[in-house]
Amino acid sequence: MPEFVIRQIPTRQDNYVYLAHDPSTGDTAVIDPSDADPVRKVLAETGWKLTHILNTHHHNDHIGGDAELKAEWKAIIVGPRADRDRIPGIDIEVGDNDTYTVGTQTAQVFDVPGHTRGHIAFWFPTSRALFCGDTIFMLGCGRLFEGTPEQMWTSIGKLRVLPKETRVFCAHEYTQANARFAITVDPENGALTDRKLRIDAMRAEGKSTVPATLGEELATNPFLRADQPSVQQAAGVPGDAVATFAEIRRRKDHF
Repeated sequence: MPEFVIRQIPTRQDNYVYLAHDPSTGDTAVIDPSDADPVRKVLAETGWKLTHILNTHHHNDHIGGDAELKAEWKAIIVGPRADRDRIPGIDIEVGDNDTYTVGTQTAQVFDVPGHTRGHIAFWFPTSRALFCGDTIFMLGCGRLFEGTPEQMWTSIGKLRVLPKETRVFCAHEYTQANARFAITVDPENGALTDRKLRIDAMRAEGKSTVPATLGEELATNPFLRADQPSVQQAAGVPGDAVATFAEIRRRKDHF
C-alpha cells in the first residue's frame, strides 16, 4: 500500500501545516491548518482535493484556517472529543484508542493531554507518520498550558513506544532553540552534540529540521529521556521520571 505523500507548509512565524495525500484514492487531509491561504496555494500547485481537516487541539494557530477550508472544500473536520466545544465546525470527534481513516490510511488516535486538556495525536502506521501537534517537538515538548507534568509525561509515554522509524511531524520549527537548551541537561550525550551541529548547519541554510524519526528523539530529546539516569542526575531528582520531567520543563520555561 502506498504511503501518504506529505507536503510541509510553513506558516506564520514558525508554524508547520501538513497536507497528507493518498495517491491511491486522491483523498487529502490537512493537519492543523493555522491559515487557509498557504494551504490553498499548495492545493492549487498539486491539484489535490481537500477532503479532511485533522485538528490536534484548539489553539488558533492550529484551527485558524478550518472554517474557510471547510466552506470551500466541504472537508470533514476531525478533532478531539475532549475539546469538541473549542473546535468550531467539528464533524467527527475522536479520542484515545479510536481509529480514523483517510483514503487507504488508518490512523490510531491518542489522547495526549498536557499542552491542552483535549490534545490528541494521529499515528498513521502504514505511512510511518505521527502528527503530534504541540505534544512533542524536535528536542522538546509543548508548554503545559492546561495540564500537569504527570499528564504530559504519561502522554509522551504513549508515543515513545511507537516504532523508532516513525516520522514525527510536529507543528513548529523550534528545534535550534530546543537544542541549545537540551545540551544543558544532557551535556554528555554525544548523539545530541552531533545533532545540534547538524541542526545549526540546516538552519543556517534555511532548511526545515522537521520531521525527525522517533528513534532520533529517543536518543537526544531530554523530555523523552526523563527516565534516563544521566538526565535525572542533571535535573537533581534521580530515580523519579515525573519529577525530572517537571524540573526540565520548568527550566525550559525560563531558559
